[in-house]
Amino acid sequence: MTGSIPAPRPRRTFPEIAAVSWEHPADRAALQALRSVPGVDEVIRKVIALLGGERGIRLLFQGNAVRVGPEQFPHIWTLHVETCTTFDWPKVPELYVSQTPFFNAGAYGIDKPFIVIHSAAVELLDDDELRVLLSHELGHVLSGHALYRTIAAILALISLGALPVLASLAVLPVRLAFLEWSRKSELSADRAGLLGGQDIVVAQRLDMKMAGGGRGDGFAGQLNVDAFMQQAHEYASAGEGLDVVYKVLSTLALTHPMHTVRAAELQRWDGSGEYDRILRGEYVRRGAETTDRPVRDDFAAAGSYYAGEAREMATQVADAARRAAERARDAFRNAQKS
Repeated sequence: MTGSIPAPRPRRTFPEIAAVSWEHPADRAALQALRSVPGVDEVIRKVIALLGGERGIRLLFQGNAVRVGPEQFPHIWTLHVETCTTFDWPKVPELYVSQTPFFNAGAYGIDKPFIVIHSAAVELLDDDELRVLLSHELGHVLSGHALYRTIAAILALISLGALPVLASLAVLPVRLAFLEWSRKSELSADRAGLLGGQDIVVAQRLDMKMAGGGRGDGFAGQLNVDAFMQQAHEYASAGEGLDVVYKVLSTLALTHPMHTVRAAELQRWDGSGEYDRILRGEYVRRGAETTDRPVRDDFAAAGSYYAGEAREMATQVADAARRAAERARDAFRNAQKS
């Protein structure tokens, strides 16, 4: 059985939970695809060397951010330790607050990952939302995402136009593979965020604030989660004309999925029953249970997800083509009548 920790609203804890319990199948599939792209290992080595390795990455934030602890941002530190307790994770990662007006957070590093949250997030979020955000980033740490996400973030900043033609052609597939995995890894971390906060409305409210939240009286009481989820449904079902193509093209260069997509994915996971099973204590434990887990199970789940995604896209494209053909026929008939 899972236990509970002292909190204003009791939340479950998950003794020895393994990250595979909540990881999205598309995350694991995209990571396997990323590792198989020629040149990935070389890109990782060169980028890490450029940054000075683990120590160099950490020094970037030690020198220009505030390290959270009992004496600096003590309230956030309490939430952070509580989050680690929820996931039964004894190695509390270093946590930094970086001064920036843009809402974001990240998990970075190699052997000893650490977490960074932007000051804008501290300003915009209440305690429940911060708990979801911290759990999301801890989920990246527990899944071993930090190294790859560090590389993906750097590659996202590289302008291919600034590289020689041959170099840009060589880096492009690696960059796209990193970005595809980065987007799918967010779906896993979002699930960890929900497990840490244990309130799906709060988790979706976080997505909503990331999409269009702000500070000041102009935002107070102006956002509605139900309306945001209706918007998410409209985006997911948009299939007119070239909508499907536009959605794919607008996502290719992003490190994160669209915020409405993330909120809808959480709703889908909640509806699947998997979230409730974990709350009941039915999950994979760290150690032998994780080691002995058949790799084919992960590939089967990932294959099923991508097959379903491909079928859905094919259906949307077919429906769009059918509607376009019907409009063309109607236009032709009307032209004959006139």
